[in-house]
Amino acid sequence: MTELQHIAITPHLTFDALVEGDVGAPMVLLLHGFAESMHCWRAQLEALADAGYRAVAPSQRGYSPGARPDPRDASNYHIDRLVEDAMAIAASCGYGERRFHLAGHDWGGSIAWALADRFAERLASLTVLSRPHPNAFNRALPMLDGDQAYRSRHHTAFLEPDAGEKLLADDAKQLRERLAAAGVPESAIAQHLAVLGNRDAMEAALTWYRARGAIRTPLGPIRVPTLYIWGDADETVGRMAAEGTADFVAAPYRFEALAGVGHFAGEQAPDRVNELMLPHLAAFPV
Repeated sequence: MTELQHIAITPHLTFDALVEGDVGAPMVLLLHGFAESMHCWRAQLEALADAGYRAVAPSQRGYSPGARPDPRDASNYHIDRLVEDAMAIAASCGYGERRFHLAGHDWGGSIAWALADRFAERLASLTVLSRPHPNAFNRALPMLDGDQAYRSRHHTAFLEPDAGEKLLADDAKQLRERLAAAGVPESAIAQHLAVLGNRDAMEAALTWYRARGAIRTPLGPIRVPTLYIWGDADETVGRMAAEGTADFVAAPYRFEALAGVGHFAGEQAPDRVNELMLPHLAAFPV
């Protein structure tokens, strides 16, 4: 059964997390993106626990009320801090000296790529949904067809000072419509907005974008066995960036393009995502 836990990594940083599976079993750390929360992994938590894993899905920095430093200082939300959080959460769960599996979606994918670049020796496997390797994204962004630049136009909008106010206007209508159009169930949308649908959480979440800026920092080749899942109806990531990710993984690599699936594959097509993840993790035990 999925439990809500509170994971403290410092006296001032305590993360809400959904946890399922036996204590001491191989861990899978699951990192969510925007505009979601720990709840985006509910289907994967159950499947992973049934397969013998300890699955941990935190609401990350800014999303968890107990881990929300002042967003007026963007350095509090730099990707380095987000990577450090993930490693500290793993340690707090008892895996500080053990390898574990890592999965990330959207912004959680960006964090997962960076963590795999810096801490390859700590990871048994990497699974990323939607978000391409940063180098593949950076290569696709200035292409003359403008496809990726157009798909990523919302990143620039999120840097505006009134972005949070606009996203929360009219009972978060814009977010609700975007998530629903991408196949996220209404019940899941309500769960995400219970976490994110307030001014403090939204401003913190948007500070992730403001701390990074419009361009992702280039990384080296990934040396962790990687599964990359992309839906070909993803409005934010084009085919060039998705397929180009293969050029930046120097380890066993599998790319799966899901026909008709959008940005939120874990919620739109949970059974298919589980069917891909479980054999990948089993092939690369801790």
